[in-house]
Amino acid sequence: MPDLATLVPLVGLLVVSSAFAGLIAGLLGVGGGIVLVPAFLFTFETLGFASPELMQICLATSLATIIITSMRSVAAHHRKGAVDWDILKRWAPGIAFGAIVGVLTVSQLEAAFLKAMFGVIAIFIGLYFAFGKRDWRLAAQMPGAGLREALAATIGFLSVLMGIGGGSFAVPLMTLCSVPMRRAVATAAGFGLSIALPSAVAFFFVTIPEAERPPLMLGSVNVGAFVIGISMTLITAPIGAKLAHSVEENTLRRVFAVFILAVALNMLRKSFF
Repeated sequence: MPDLATLVPLVGLLVVSSAFAGLIAGLLGVGGGIVLVPAFLFTFETLGFASPELMQICLATSLATIIITSMRSVAAHHRKGAVDWDILKRWAPGIAFGAIVGVLTVSQLEAAFLKAMFGVIAIFIGLYFAFGKRDWRLAAQMPGAGLREALAATIGFLSVLMGIGGGSFAVPLMTLCSVPMRRAVATAAGFGLSIALPSAVAFFFVTIPEAERPPLMLGSVNVGAFVIGISMTLITAPIGAKLAHSVEENTLRRVFAVFILAVALNMLRKSFF
């Protein structure tokens, strides 16, 4: 068990990073996981837990927090009339299916591979937001049946592999299909619940070997990190959602791009060293 001199600053780090995760979740519709996964990973590694399943624990715990974060974020966006409920209802079943497949896949993969996967995918997302043009369009409307289910399942699957709420994939997809940026952000916040709820429940049944796991585990979810994470994101997610309606669209894209690229490069570094 780590001493207080080690534990107190790490709890402080989780408090600060979780508050920032909630802000990012509300502001950009990305579920907060893109902040929480690296924060959880750093915390557990510093505490001396470096098992092959460590990344799995971070992903599962992040997804558990996204259940609450997404609910709060969607509620805040809904009050401003920004959520497209028709898109959300049509895409939710395919997203949930992909998320379950993602859990089955993650349970078979080791930490180094998951870190590399997180970094590579995040770089592509960050580059899109950094260099993509606001007038780029692939279609005048969202895809219909068939393609919709395939894309929804892919979003759910990749989101679980990264421990995120789906906004990192859904926001670019919706904007390319002519959905306004703020409406895309608001609707993507709802995608997070379709991903996080079924995947977190599934992760409760994926156990970690007792000798290699941190204390306070429920399946693959660390309850201690979950409680700290959710206590702060509950406060800050509505603040982020409020800011999303007062910040200029290009500024949102630039902030998202810089942040996600920094996180991606750091995760790649961890996967190789």
